[in-house]
Amino acid sequence: MMRDRFSRMSDEQMRLGALHHQDVRATKAIEAAVDRDDRYRLLVEAIVDYAIYMLDPRGYIASWNPGAQRFKGYTTDEIIGEHFSRFYTAEDRATDLPTRALHIAATEGRFEQEGWRVRKDGSLMWAHVLIDPIRSEDGQLVGYAKITRDLSERKATQEALQQSEQRFRLLVQGVQDYAIYMLDPQGKVSSWNRGAQRFKGYTDAEIIGEHFSRFYTDEDRATDLPTRALRTAADEGRFEAEGWRVRKDGTRFWAHVVIDAIRGDHGELVGFAKITRDITERRNVQQELEATRARFIQSQKMEAIGQLTGGVAHDFNNLLAVVLGNLSLARKRLPNDPKLRQLIENSIQAAERGAALTKRMLAFARRQELETGPINVPDLVRGMAELLQRSISSTILVNTQFPLQLPLAFADASQLELALLNLTVNARDAMPESGTITIAAREERVGADEIAGLAPGHYVCLSVTDTGTGMDAETLAKATEPFFTTKGVGKGTGLGLSMIHGFAEQSGGRLMLKSNLGSGTTAELWLPAAEGDLLRKEDHAPAPELPSLHALTVLVVDDDPLVLMNTGAMLEDLGHEVLEATSGEQALRVLRRAESIDLVITDQMMPGMTGVQLIDALKAERADLPVILASGYAELPEDRLTGIVRLGKPFEQVDLARALVTSLRPEAEIVPFRPKRS
Repeated sequence: MMRDRFSRMSDEQMRLGALHHQDVRATKAIEAAVDRDDRYRLLVEAIVDYAIYMLDPRGYIASWNPGAQRFKGYTTDEIIGEHFSRFYTAEDRATDLPTRALHIAATEGRFEQEGWRVRKDGSLMWAHVLIDPIRSEDGQLVGYAKITRDLSERKATQEALQQSEQRFRLLVQGVQDYAIYMLDPQGKVSSWNRGAQRFKGYTDAEIIGEHFSRFYTDEDRATDLPTRALRTAADEGRFEAEGWRVRKDGTRFWAHVVIDAIRGDHGELVGFAKITRDITERRNVQQELEATRARFIQSQKMEAIGQLTGGVAHDFNNLLAVVLGNLSLARKRLPNDPKLRQLIENSIQAAERGAALTKRMLAFARRQELETGPINVPDLVRGMAELLQRSISSTILVNTQFPLQLPLAFADASQLELALLNLTVNARDAMPESGTITIAAREERVGADEIAGLAPGHYVCLSVTDTGTGMDAETLAKATEPFFTTKGVGKGTGLGLSMIHGFAEQSGGRLMLKSNLGSGTTAELWLPAAEGDLLRKEDHAPAPELPSLHALTVLVVDDDPLVLMNTGAMLEDLGHEVLEATSGEQALRVLRRAESIDLVITDQMMPGMTGVQLIDALKAERADLPVILASGYAELPEDRLTGIVRLGKPFEQVDLARALVTSLRPEAEIVPFRPKRS
């Protein structure tokens, strides 16, 4: 029995021991679960950057962490048991968004959204919301876990960035004076603003995705300039240049281009920013300004050289007047010696050639008086045909091209003939082997500021074109300068084109040269068209015999003693008595002392008192006194020379005698001096 009881006690003790052991394990499990819950609670309570709280199945708040209190402003006592819909805006509650959010979380296992939420104080915050359902082990919905994050600051930053991008986009799109667009790393267009469309003619749909090289000229693409531009921008960060660019319609414009490389956060090339500006107008203005400056400098240079040339020509005229006058007198007194007479004639011819040279110099300086009148240009050229053909080689063909109707030109016929001869000879020298010279004329009408150096009006353009060697730009720029020549030593004076230039300017026109090296030269002589249809008629009748004059007392005034002596000798040879004065002041003193003076011959360019001033003084004392003005200059005040006979230097004895007759016959027509052709 004892053994049985003991056995029963042992079994009970063992059962009780087992139960105790189970209780201990359960207690430890409970303690562990509590400990784990405490840790979760501590973790959630420690989070302040997120609102983490529980909702019951109907949406009422069951827990509240410090992050929720910081974001939304409610304490735990204030919010526990309240419905979470109070955090939503009135607009969201009106659409029943809180209920729909819980329904989505329950049915789909998750609800996530960003939107405006309301704090306790009524202010709004932009929140990221996540709602997860909480279910028991048997799948029953026991509530929701809700996590909210305040993204107001990030949203404000994003909105500011979006606004900035929008403003920048509007700015770029609003710019119409610059083409601003983007290229991808391969050079294809990825954006396009209104300025680009205005400059280049392409719409967004036409150009996005196309390579930007289509804006370059064929010449630039042949040298691979677009690729080199991108490579430079990629390597150096920037490419800048000016050059021709092509619009959609094929026209060109002069552009200033800047290409900047755009790189990502890690330095990788993501594309290029390209800014283009149309500066065609500015370039044209700058070129015109430079051309005007060059013309002004050239004009100043030509004016200075012209003054020098005019002064030199004046002195040469005086010397040649002496030489010609003395040779003419010597020729009259020669013995019957043919050899000696031939020497004198040769000397006279040489002096006349020198006179022709001074005429060229004065024409360049625009100080030679011109006898202008209407000229039929085709007739003048045909009349010179034989002379022109003799002046060139037989291997050179001369063509003429004239319209059926051409207005008359208004110029000095003698100077025009000389200019045409010079141009033809220059064309001949440019074609040493053979070639063709084309002499043409056409009618032109010029508007205001249309051609530099030409006033608006009606013109006749006489041109001489050759098929010769042509001129480079440097030679062309110097071609009209006096004494500039490309011919060998002794083969040209360098005054031909400068003389024509001076003649054209003095006539109210212009000389224009067009030439390219290797393709010939065209010289255009623009002359004013004559008003009226009168043809110029040359008086080819022989000069009438000069009537004999009774012996006169003539006062000769000239500051050059050689000219003074020569003029006096020619007058004395004609049988007249001569009084001399070397200045205007001395001439007035002689006039007041002399018993009788029948006529005065005066030079124009004298120190102290010019010839015109002396004439005014003489007329003030003796209004009826005949006066002859001897000068080679054209710069004379016409309004003060009415009724005054002019004698051009250099002159021969027959010219002097004719001037005497004209000045002493009031009934005779007073004609201005016309230079003797040589």
